[in-house]
Amino acid sequence: MPPEDEPEGRSDSDALVGYIGYGSLVNRTTLLTDYVSAQRVRLTGWRRCWRPRMKGDPIRSKRRTSLLSARRVEDSMIEGLLVFDRIENLPAVDEREATYDRIEVPSEAIELLDGGLPGCPVYVYEARTNTADHDPHHPILQSYLDAVLQGFLREFGRNGVHSFLDSTDGFERSVHADRHDPVYPRAVDLLEHERHFIDTVLEERGTRFV
Repeated sequence: MPPEDEPEGRSDSDALVGYIGYGSLVNRTTLLTDYVSAQRVRLTGWRRCWRPRMKGDPIRSKRRTSLLSARRVEDSMIEGLLVFDRIENLPAVDEREATYDRIEVPSEAIELLDGGLPGCPVYVYEARTNTADHDPHHPILQSYLDAVLQGFLREFGRNGVHSFLDSTDGFERSVHADRHDPVYPRAVDLLEHERHFIDTVLEERGTRFV
């Protein structure tokens, strides 16, 4: 439930915090904490982008790959999932997002698509990595992309997947085909109709697999 629906008199240990997922965090099956609830959200003033992973990134691959980030862009907007979690779980989320900075988001930049108000601090994670607008040399892990696109498909439907692809910078990168031997540690199992739709959409966009 959103924070404003929480019972009165809860202890400090039950205090909530929110964080906005715009990539793999949109996929509820990848959430590792006992979070309280999640709602679809629109965040203004930010735009998604692919960035090279930093040296020392915990995801190991034979080649340098890319991660999904968001950067501040005036008059831009992204959709995602606002996760309401227990504040004591925040260190575990920070550890998951170890190569990102956690940044507090002002309430006026947040619109919950299913109604309500956050009622607690809300954060977004921004990668500490290369800020070049065009850097096509680091592929995207297919296992990572599957998790992201499955999340958007389940939360926002087919139009949501198309919107994600159209509003994310950096898709000139190739995709490393690791679906059957996943490098991404939170790889998901796609249902047959999800796999078919995702593969068809990427093929139509001319995605190059390596």
